[in-house]
Amino acid sequence: MDVMTSLRVSTPFPAASELRCWTLDRFGELRGLRAALREAIAQVPAAAQDDLTDKVAVVATELATNALRHGLPPTEVRLLRQDDRLIIDVADHDLEAVPRLAEGRPLGAGGLGLQLTRTFAIDVGWYMTEDAKHVWASFPG
Repeated sequence: MDVMTSLRVSTPFPAASELRCWTLDRFGELRGLRAALREAIAQVPAAAQDDLTDKVAVVATELATNALRHGLPPTEVRLLRQDDRLIIDVADHDLEAVPRLAEGRPLGAGGLGLQLTRTFAIDVGWYMTEDAKHVWASFPG
């Protein structure tokens, strides 16, 4: 049985600085996003650990996939940093849909991107601006 729950609504890290930003219009651009993220994280002192880089890349890909599949393009993926945190912030332009976690869904049934995000990240949430819905995840970095 699927149980749908909402993510916590919160704006993350207002003093975070943007390290990189990518705009995606198609699923085919996800591979390039992963490679560019790995390259960007490698430039961050004390953050370029393989395990962390892999987790950030998986989460960014999952959130961007959700935004491309369920949101309105273009999808914007930002890599941010504040103090000892790296933050992935993924935005789309669907202001009607609230991000929901599918709990109790069997593997292979889809909808596990937000579950993976909660597993790999320190903290996860979402917020809206005037023209976009953002889902974010933070990592030690």
